[in-house]
Amino acid sequence: TKACSVALSLNGEVIFNRMEVQNVSHASQLGLFGWNAMNYVRENGLKVDAVAVSAGPGSYTGLRIGVSEAKGIGYGLDVPLIALSSLKVMASGVLQSDIPEKTEEKVLFCPMIDARRMEVYSAIYDKTLKEIRPVRADIIDENSYAAYLQDHKVVFFGDGSDKCRSIIRSANALFVKDIYPLASAMVGLAEEAYSKKDFVDLAYFEPFYLKEFQATVAKNKVIPKLNNPGNAKE
Repeated sequence: TKACSVALSLNGEVIFNRMEVQNVSHASQLGLFGWNAMNYVRENGLKVDAVAVSAGPGSYTGLRIGVSEAKGIGYGLDVPLIALSSLKVMASGVLQSDIPEKTEEKVLFCPMIDARRMEVYSAIYDKTLKEIRPVRADIIDENSYAAYLQDHKVVFFGDGSDKCRSIIRSANALFVKDIYPLASAMVGLAEEAYSKKDFVDLAYFEPFYLKEFQATVAKNKVIPKLNNPGNAKE
């Protein structure tokens, strides 16, 4: 997503946090954030035990940059890599927010990442972060999530939820703005994974893209002319 962030945690508390959520700036900002984090570690005499990365789904470029940075730090420090679902990280973030609905008994949480047009990447969790419905790509219409909205209040959030506000009209649908997959929201999930030694292979791990990459062919009118022998000049 647009969110680019790096955080350090110690015993469940965030001790360092850098983020940018206004622009797609992973290529220019993530390396700097990582450098600042490592300086903080050195200056405070700390030792990194593991690196956790938001593993997707999401944009191809953002995921590749994030995973490359995480792998680089993991290799350099010789520490294990933890991969966390970007959607579950968002659900963790909304549960750390001050929305009153998070304490209700029959409430569900549906993080959404924009997948272009009327499609979103989404999953559904309860308030304990138990997965109620796994991650998938959904094409949104007026009947989307109707089975869950019939008996539950459902909190929708993430950049994919913006285009759903005018389509999903159930009284049980609640939309929350400004929830991103941020590093600061990964702390509890990352520490739980670390305690269980739930690591991924540092060399072979790949992001969870969910959909295959679709490239378009540029319509370059200059190259065909250069390749046409009839246009060449001696």
